Amino acid sequence: MNARSVRRDETPVEYEVRVKGHLDSRWAAWFEGLSLTNQHDGTTVIRTRNIDQAALHSLLQKLRDLALPLVAITQIGTTQPSQPASNTRNFIPKKEYTVKTTTQTPATERVRMDPLRKTAMVAGILYLVTFVSSIPALFLISPVLNDPHYITGSGADSTVIFGCFLDLVNAVSAVGTAVALFPVVKRQNEGIALGFVSARMFEAAVIVIGVVSLLAVVTLRQNGGADTALVPVGRALVAVRDWTFLLGPSLVPGVSGLLLGYLMYRSGLVPRVIPLLGLIGGPLLLSSTISTMFGFNQGISVWSGLATLPIFVWELSLGVWMAVKGFRPSPITTAQVRTA
Repeated sequence: MNARSVRRDETPVEYEVRVKGHLDSRWAAWFEGLSLTNQHDGTTVIRTRNIDQAALHSLLQKLRDLALPLVAITQIGTTQPSQPASNTRNFIPKKEYTVKTTTQTPATERVRMDPLRKTAMVAGILYLVTFVSSIPALFLISPVLNDPHYITGSGADSTVIFGCFLDLVNAVSAVGTAVALFPVVKRQNEGIALGFVSARMFEAAVIVIGVVSLLAVVTLRQNGGADTALVPVGRALVAVRDWTFLLGPSLVPGVSGLLLGYLMYRSGLVPRVIPLLGLIGGPLLLSSTISTMFGFNQGISVWSGLATLPIFVWELSLGVWMAVKGFRPSPITTAQVRTA
């Protein structure tokens, strides 16, 4: 398509550019006030005013930068009364235009994964790793948590140590999710994004404290033998771990759900029903955990279960969506796509 201006004696034209997917009103400013109309067939029509071929090329370049699939371009001429409406011309773009720039690149460059897609996949996998590691860990460390005399008994040290290792994997993965998402979500609100990273780091630090306390119990059991004087020490260390669980994996996910839920909801990077679960579940989990801290609720109760469920579904669905689908096109990712 040649980038030449419309001749002065030609009738000014408008264009309707149809792209796959629906774009909401947030895109209007990025497209400099062009008319955006969502169609029933799942496409969006971007209608331009009288522009030349160079301006049309610039618009198509923006669409390419956003990786929005181009469906068709319709050139609409201002028809005279004696002219039939068939003057409208439809252009079906070639597939290559939507995936190539005017500069030829090696074949290895064209097949390289989109950096944003890679970011979403890494963050999603790390979220799933937190589930794969934390849930089995609860069962593996249960002997030391449920047996007050574990420190003087025969013990199941290998099982407990492996459970502690999984908790460490959970802590590292929690920080990894925040580090992976920060470069993207900071474009929506850097202050809230920093708060999300800080919350995940605090959660990981508290988890590590709990792991160290349980490993201390194992060490004392191995070195102290059957010394009954160690029983109160073992109980104290287990109590430390119980409090770290309450302050870390129980309390902080409520804060993270509010912070990241807000960023994801406002940016539209994922379907908004997913972050809505975080925005609803965050206050529920915070209220349940705080009431447990002050003795108004039990750690294992109907209230605790109902309060935990939305956050559980929020983090699981977020991880699955990012790992499988990636991010949806969003104005906050424009600069990253263009500089990639």
